Amino acid sequence: MPRIIPLVLPLSVLLASIMTFGNLAENYEFAAMKSSGISLQRAMRGLIVFIFVLSIVAFWFANNVIPYAEYKFMNFRKNIAQVKPAMAIAEGQFNDVGFYNIKVNKKSGENGNVLTGVTIHEKPSGSGENKTVIKAKSGELMSNEKSSILKLVLNDGYYYQDVTPKKYEDRAKLPFIKGAFKKQIINIDLSELNKVDENQENMESTNTMLNVNELRYTLDSLSKNLDNEIISFSENINQRVGIRKSISPIKSDIKKKPLPDNLLSLYDNKQKSDILRMATSNVTSNIYSIETTQKDLRDKEREINKHLTALYEKFVIAFACFLMFFIGAPLGAIIRKGGLGLPIVFAVLIFITFHFINTFGKRVAQEGGMTPFMGSWMSSFVLSPLAILLTYRATNDNGLINFDAITTPISQLFQKISKRFFPAQNQK
Repeated sequence: MPRIIPLVLPLSVLLASIMTFGNLAENYEFAAMKSSGISLQRAMRGLIVFIFVLSIVAFWFANNVIPYAEYKFMNFRKNIAQVKPAMAIAEGQFNDVGFYNIKVNKKSGENGNVLTGVTIHEKPSGSGENKTVIKAKSGELMSNEKSSILKLVLNDGYYYQDVTPKKYEDRAKLPFIKGAFKKQIINIDLSELNKVDENQENMESTNTMLNVNELRYTLDSLSKNLDNEIISFSENINQRVGIRKSISPIKSDIKKKPLPDNLLSLYDNKQKSDILRMATSNVTSNIYSIETTQKDLRDKEREINKHLTALYEKFVIAFACFLMFFIGAPLGAIIRKGGLGLPIVFAVLIFITFHFINTFGKRVAQEGGMTPFMGSWMSSFVLSPLAILLTYRATNDNGLINFDAITTPISQLFQKISKRFFPAQNQK
């Protein structure tokens, strides 16, 4: 439920402000206020103070309540998965059970222990990607409350295992081992996982579980780690290709014999073959190392962007309450309609625009397409001019759209064209 608050609160402020000020305008309350010398800004003053307090509460809620709720939810879900592994397997998605990631297309049986369409990724012992994949047509989970072993029986399947060759030039071929089986039993030891305390909270933190101070601390650590890895890799790759950090000129009066343009001409055919083979191996090794490091650096940059987006999002929620109020209140005064009809239409259209731009900006920012600051604040930057325009027009008692400002220049343009090309008709 706390996750829904950032979506519900701005929409509630927008709809309430449109309905309130639309009712006042529809019942000519604003006309009575203005005849008494009360301007729109003065009528909005009390609500502005309320919205300011509401924005502070929204920021406190996003900074404290939502991370705490996410933290509790993730730990509680993990504890349930540890005690009842069968409950942890949901259909159509990968589920973390012990040392395996399990995905099933369908669950059946009295306790949901009969599985259909099983895909299993075995977690690597060290760092790296999953290298063993098991696929089976059906399976069954067997467990006993007195035993800490979860037995997974698989029927009619295959297993695939990637092989990493020792030679770098063979890695581009992506070799793997494939085997078939009629029946295979996987025993998952849950002795450590079942030692669960409902009050134990050892779940690793993610960006949704951190407040502002924790996010800043984590961002500082992630940035330093990224910079250190870039420097370390640069020095390592320079040493591997023979580039020194600083080259000092060596003064010598000895005249050296100039080298030929083709250095391979100094060697015989066997030596040429060895040199070219060694150069090819070195180039392949360096390319593989660079591509692997690039992928790791992109993942770390994506993680930093996610934390930055989570940091800015806490402030965007507070500002969104202000923004929606200054859109809804003037809009209600202009359209002069209260109730649940037209105000809901305007509120839904404006909020869908805000939510779409906000979601799009965050997604692009997390992938590095733009800065996290710009991605998080894009929706506010786009709709702020609309809030300023509506407030200005409502203050000056102007309508939502001034059609005279559009039609008058067009009619004047047609009059000039007719006078220039049809002077006789204009004289008549």
